[in-house]
Amino acid sequence: MKVAFEKGLAQSEKAYNQLTEVSSLFAKIVTGEFLSTWQWWFGLALFIVPWIVWFRLRKKDSTGRLLLGGLLTILLSLTVDLAALSLGLWSYPMVIIPLAPFLFLPYHFSLAPVAVMLALQIKPKMNPLLKGVLFSSIAAFGGMNFFNAIDFYNPKNWSTLYDFIIFLTFYFAAYSVTKIESYTKLDK
Repeated sequence: MKVAFEKGLAQSEKAYNQLTEVSSLFAKIVTGEFLSTWQWWFGLALFIVPWIVWFRLRKKDSTGRLLLGGLLTILLSLTVDLAALSLGLWSYPMVIIPLAPFLFLPYHFSLAPVAVMLALQIKPKMNPLLKGVLFSSIAAFGGMNFFNAIDFYNPKNWSTLYDFIIFLTFYFAAYSVTKIESYTKLDK
C-alpha cells in the first residue's frame, strides 16, 4: 500500500513538472504572440471596463447584496469551468494572463459576475424567470457565440444550449442570495 502511495506521489510530481512547463510555454505565447494583438488588449479591457461600468451604474444601497451575488457567480463559474476543462469539453485558445492559462480569467472575474449583478438590478420587479431566461439567452447565444467567433472560446462539441442552462443557474443562484432577508450587522 505504501509503495502505491509513493508511486502516486512520484507521478503527481511528474505531472506538476509538466504543468509548469506548459505554463511557461503559455507565458512565452502571451509575451511573444498575443501581447501585440488587439485581441489581447481587448481581453485585458474585459477585465477592467465591466467593473468601471458596474461601479458607475450599480444600485448603491444594494452594493453588498449585489457583490454577494457576484462572488457566488465567480465561485460557480470557476467550479463549472475547471470541471469542464478537465474533461476537455471546451477550451480557451486566447490567453490573457499566463498565471492560469487554461482559464479565461476576464470571464470569471469580470464579465460573468458583472453581467449577473447588472441583470439583477435592472427592472427588479420583472418576473425573475423571464428575466433569467432573457439574461441567459443573451449571455449564451450572444456572448458565447461572439467569443467563439473571435477565438477566445472553443466550445468543441459543447452545445450553446448547455451554456444557456449554466447561465440560468448562475443567475438564479445569485438571485437567491440577493433575496436573503436575514442579513444583520455583526456588532448587534
